[in-house]
Amino acid sequence: MILQTPEILYEDDQILVCHKPAGVPVQTKKIGTQDMESILKNYLFIHSSHHAGHKPPYLAVIHRLDQPVSGILVFARTPAAAKNLNQQLQNDQFEKYYQAVVCGALPDSGTLTNYLVKDGRTNTSRICSKNTPGAKKAVLSYEILETSEVTGLSVVQIHLGTGRHHQIRVQMAGAGAPLWGDNKYNPEFVNKRGYFPIALRAFRLSFCHPTTGKRMEFEVPCNWEQLETKAD
Repeated sequence: MILQTPEILYEDDQILVCHKPAGVPVQTKKIGTQDMESILKNYLFIHSSHHAGHKPPYLAVIHRLDQPVSGILVFARTPAAAKNLNQQLQNDQFEKYYQAVVCGALPDSGTLTNYLVKDGRTNTSRICSKNTPGAKKAVLSYEILETSEVTGLSVVQIHLGTGRHHQIRVQMAGAGAPLWGDNKYNPEFVNKRGYFPIALRAFRLSFCHPTTGKRMEFEVPCNWEQLETKAD
């Protein structure tokens, strides 16, 4: 996927907030593959009024989204802003809300609490016991917004209590409601050919501005009407 112009939601001299499309990684080491970090650095460099002869702009990754997932990201434009935002992240001052389309039945609302362990070789995580080496506690709460009687798919709003590797994808699958399009954790899609963007969007993000302290909230729309009910 080639992204020519990033979708900027807000920017000033301290932070940049953007909407990452599905299919673009936040960072990558693969040569020739675009990532949000390089796309935004190019954007800042081109739009700088004094970019000729200047060094590349500072831009720090604060948090991430999986490559197949779309949603809101905030980047820091100064080391001081990066330090402040990272402290907010560690102190659970970031509020992250997601919407997802899941395959399977769930109670109308609830909280999922599990322990997850990551397998670096396969870039996957799994639910495990508390005593498993490397296990990390994962907590999320969810609410079903709507369910289709025709397809059996449900739109779910999710609030993350922790930020673990593939957390929403693993916990929802563990609860019997894997995400539509997830070729790692949804058996319906594991052996499907082709690329499917996961029906998961980080649609709302709030945090405090690193210099003013003002609470900032950003939101992007979620339109799941175009979602195919079944993969071919």
